Amino acid sequence: MADSEQKAIQLINDAEKKVNSAQGFFGQLFGGSSKLEEACEMYTRAANLFKMAKKWTAAGNAFCEASSLHLKLGSRHDAATCYVDAGNCYKKTDPQEAVNCFLKAIEIYTDMGRFAIAAKHHVTIAEIYETEIVDIEKAISHFEQAADYFKGEESNSSANKCLLNVAKYAAQMEQYLKAIEIYEEVAASSLESPLLKFGAKEYFFRAALCHMCIDVLNAQHSVNKYEEMNPSFIDSRECKLLKVLIEKCEEQDVDGFTDAVKEYDSIFRLDQWYTSLLLKIKRNIQGAPDLC
Repeated sequence: MADSEQKAIQLINDAEKKVNSAQGFFGQLFGGSSKLEEACEMYTRAANLFKMAKKWTAAGNAFCEASSLHLKLGSRHDAATCYVDAGNCYKKTDPQEAVNCFLKAIEIYTDMGRFAIAAKHHVTIAEIYETEIVDIEKAISHFEQAADYFKGEESNSSANKCLLNVAKYAAQMEQYLKAIEIYEEVAASSLESPLLKFGAKEYFFRAALCHMCIDVLNAQHSVNKYEEMNPSFIDSRECKLLKVLIEKCEEQDVDGFTDAVKEYDSIFRLDQWYTSLLLKIKRNIQGAPDLC
């Protein structure tokens, strides 16, 4: 690995000399462009050698140098590819610099009209903000932008995946109306596809729980609406649970609410997203005034 790193450093030095010689008057007169192409190739080779040596920051830096030269040479697609390669290297050591590189690639791709590729890299940025930098609002923003681009390219399935991430976080941030709108939109979209219609019940379930966090009566109306939209939802375990939970909320029966959730959870494990919303609803019952 040390040998790979040494070779990479030598290539970087050689590439810098090529660039400097190409920038002078005589360099521009005698093959300046070809020298930049050679330097660009050297930076790329050096970057790959740094990757072999697991020197991720150095690899990212070399890819960025190659990107700059590709732009000078008018090779925008190659420049974008190198920025993506740089971003993937920086992800291991410097998440914010990785984001910067992916944004540069996105700018090039959108300028070229390559919106589907740009959308994929917005998803990558969103995931970095989810797990590395932990800035959920920025993650949401990039998932939304990705969804917008995917929709424009008729990639509705990919768009819906992004929107579901937005809805998940919106609900966690108590932006329930936003989450409801997305879940209902994705559910309606799923019902149009024979392959995806089975998943609609989950999105209706999630939307109804968000409604319950706001108002039980609205939740009841929403369940009725979902049954009309998808008659098979009526016999689903999710719909039956919702009706029991709504009834227990109206009766302010905390124990009955808890028992219904436990019974469902014993068959279908509820993840953290569900349990946090159900706890919120339970607290609403406990905090409700006694109407008797």
